[in-house]
Amino acid sequence: MPMSDFMRGVREKVGHDLLVVPSVTGAVFDTERRLLLVKHSNGGVWVAPGGAVEPDERPSDAVVREVWEETGIHVEPVKFVGVFGGPEYRVRYDNGDEVDYVMSMFECRPLGGQLRADGEETLEARYFTADEVAELKLSRWASVLLPRLLAGRPLLDPVQWRPPA
Repeated sequence: MPMSDFMRGVREKVGHDLLVVPSVTGAVFDTERRLLLVKHSNGGVWVAPGGAVEPDERPSDAVVREVWEETGIHVEPVKFVGVFGGPEYRVRYDNGDEVDYVMSMFECRPLGGQLRADGEETLEARYFTADEVAELKLSRWASVLLPRLLAGRPLLDPVQWRPPA
């Protein structure tokens, strides 16, 4: 789905300037433990489905909505995976907008629906094995998180920040 009315209103005020935006991502696995990914129209990279949290929206509701909009799959969040951010989560869109996403990831169970790309944000939607994911052109954040997720390794790095001396 294209930019929401809320974000469009914000962009009218700030232009293309960098925004920090809360977002969600769904790690959706099928019964064979393959991961659902979408090919994003911005740059043609593969990512897990997700997007911005709208005002007054619960993140768990946002992930259900985003996965549905981008893939046609109804999901149920079953596990909170973590919150992620940093330079890998910054996106510059083709129209010049810059966004630094702070991403809450949920593992989700598919409940039904018909797998399809939305044709606007997502060009393709498919389930992939870990070996297949290793061969894909992933976004920066996806190249950091998805191999760890599929290998069952810890997703969060140790805290690096130290108070000033």
